[in-house]
Amino acid sequence: MPAQITQHRPGLAILLKLLAVSMFVVTSALIKETADQVPPGEAVFFRSIFAIPVILVWLAARGKLRDGLVARNLRGHLARGVLGTTAMGLSFAGLAFLPLPEATAIGYATPIFTVILAAVMLGERIRLFRISAVALGLVGVMIMLWPRLGTSSALQDTATLGALLILAATICRSFVQIHIRQLVQTEDTAAVVFYFSCTATVLALLTAPFGWVMPSGHTLLLLVAVGLIGGIAQILVTSSYRFGPASMLAPFDYASLLAAIVIGYFWFSELPTLVMLAGALLVVAGNGLVIWRERQLGLMNAKARSVSYPKS
Repeated sequence: MPAQITQHRPGLAILLKLLAVSMFVVTSALIKETADQVPPGEAVFFRSIFAIPVILVWLAARGKLRDGLVARNLRGHLARGVLGTTAMGLSFAGLAFLPLPEATAIGYATPIFTVILAAVMLGERIRLFRISAVALGLVGVMIMLWPRLGTSSALQDTATLGALLILAATICRSFVQIHIRQLVQTEDTAAVVFYFSCTATVLALLTAPFGWVMPSGHTLLLLVAVGLIGGIAQILVTSSYRFGPASMLAPFDYASLLAAIVIGYFWFSELPTLVMLAGALLVVAGNGLVIWRERQLGLMNAKARSVSYPKS
């Protein structure tokens, strides 16, 4: 949900984006650390409810508190909440069974699936260039998944379950991206951020009868940290788009893989495989081609508008 650029400060924009990306990886690591003690629904609850105070303080500081509390499309916010909460729950569940770098890399497929869904659901035209980029990305996804699916005993492997859960979360996030494109046409970005956290909190609370536990003091602190850090990361990534265009900042999303490799190694003693890195590289390449094409189209459209409407 890129915000409108208020100042062009690329250095600050990149710094904010990198901080946000790193903090999101930290929240994933914290969720992974608590996954064997806390069910995914309970983790989603803590991630959402403790992000709300952070978001409210941020909105108040920016003078956007009123905008953040105005919901013109309640049904749209609810649909976004259901999709986003489902994606978050699936992702948290998958982290329990999959190495952090691999879970991060599979998540890179979101833009690839978004392009496909945009064509199916929004009727967007996909030309040969983007079709090739999508195909490249999908090949990368299959390469990453193949070691989990390519053996006769794979279905009994918990890592296979983790990979499928992360993949399902990725597809759900693609639906979220499509829905947000429509939602922001009538809703303020602040409202989208705030009401998602509220909706996710309520929906996660509904999972309490299905096995919530009383966390230990240490686990409780980690869960609270997940919410606070996640809320701050959301603010940082939203703020980054105030100082630089989305096309410039998009490639820095992939810094999360480096962060995941470092954290995975030192925290969980995990190392990425060459097959996973090869697949991730193809997914990143496919996404990069889509980003480059979108940037080119944006420049061409801007040039056309400047020719059609010359300054007097």
